[in-house]
Amino acid sequence: MRRMADAAGRFKMTAVDQRPPIKNPIREKRGTAEAPWEDVAGFKEMLIRELQAESSAMLLDPHYAYPRGVTMLDASRGMILTLEDSIFKETPGGRLSSEIDDWSVEKIKRAGGDAVKVLAWYRPDADPAVCRAQQDFTQRIGEACKRYDIPFVFELLVYPLASDAAQTRDYIEMQGKHPEFVVESVRTFADPRFGVDLFKLESPVPAAQVPGVGEPGWEDAQRWFDAVGAAAGRPWVMLSAGAGMTEFRRVLTHAYRAGASGYLAGRAIWARAFTQFPDWDAIRDGLRGEAREYMRGLNALTDASATPWHTHACYGAQGARVTPADATFRHVYPGFGS
Repeated sequence: MRRMADAAGRFKMTAVDQRPPIKNPIREKRGTAEAPWEDVAGFKEMLIRELQAESSAMLLDPHYAYPRGVTMLDASRGMILTLEDSIFKETPGGRLSSEIDDWSVEKIKRAGGDAVKVLAWYRPDADPAVCRAQQDFTQRIGEACKRYDIPFVFELLVYPLASDAAQTRDYIEMQGKHPEFVVESVRTFADPRFGVDLFKLESPVPAAQVPGVGEPGWEDAQRWFDAVGAAAGRPWVMLSAGAGMTEFRRVLTHAYRAGASGYLAGRAIWARAFTQFPDWDAIRDGLRGEAREYMRGLNALTDASATPWHTHACYGAQGARVTPADATFRHVYPGFGS
C-alpha cells in the first residue's frame, strides 16, 4: 500500500491498463479489423514516460503496457497490474467477468506487481445467479491475493441490463445508474470474505450531475458520497469512468470530503491528448502540457483534502502499523499458504 501512495499516504495513480477505450479508437482511425499492437503499446509507453512524474503509481496491463513499458517505469513508482479480461460475457441476467487467460495473481506477484487490480461489473438487481458468480469470481481472487501476500485493488462498475434504456458495452459511466446500486454494491464487497484492501469506485451520482462541494445543491450529492465512504469500510479511491476533466475534479471534491484517499484515473487525464492519434507529436505535446498541468491540479487538491490511507478508521486509533511491533513479529507473520 505504501508503494502505491505518495510519501504522505495519498494515492495519485494513473491508469494505463485500458484496452477497448484505446484499441477501438485506434482501430477506427487505422481502418483495420484490429488495432495494431505497436500503436496501442506505443501509446501506453508514451503515457508511462510522460505522466509517471506526477503519479504515485501506475496501473498496467500484461498485453501492452507491461511488456512495452515496464523498463521505462521509474522504480520509485508503484506498479499495479490488472487481472480481469476486458472481454466480458453478456447474459440475459447480467454480465460475467473472467481473468485474462494464462495470467494470475501469482504471475503478477512474480512480475513485480505491488498490487492486483480487478474490475467486476455488478448490479445488485441482476439475476441472483449472476450476482453469485461475480461474488465467487471476486472471492477467489481475494483469496489468491491473501495467499501471495499482495494487496487487492477492487473496482466496481454499475452497468445497464437488457431492460435499461441506456444501452452500452463501452467502458463509460452508465448515465441512468441509481446511486443506491453503487452504495449497495460497495457494501456487498466490503465483506471481509472478499479480501479487498483498496476500493476503486465510481461516483454514485452521474459525473455530469455532480455540482462540486460548495456549489448549489452540493449537500444532496454529498450524502451519496458519504454513504459510499461508510460502506467501503477501508481506504478507497475514485475512478473517472470517462468523465471530463472538470467533472472529475468536482467528483473528487465530494469524494475527499467523504474520506477518499486519492484517485486512480486514466481518461480524465489523457483522453484529450489521445484524440490527436495518430499524430504522435501532438499527443506528446498534449500529455506534457494540458495533461500534466491537470494532474498537478488534482494532486494539489489531493494533498489538501484526501485522507492518508494509513489513517483510515479500519486500522484503529494508531493507524496502519506493524503488529506486534517488536522482535516477535517474524514468529506470527504468515508465510505463503498460511
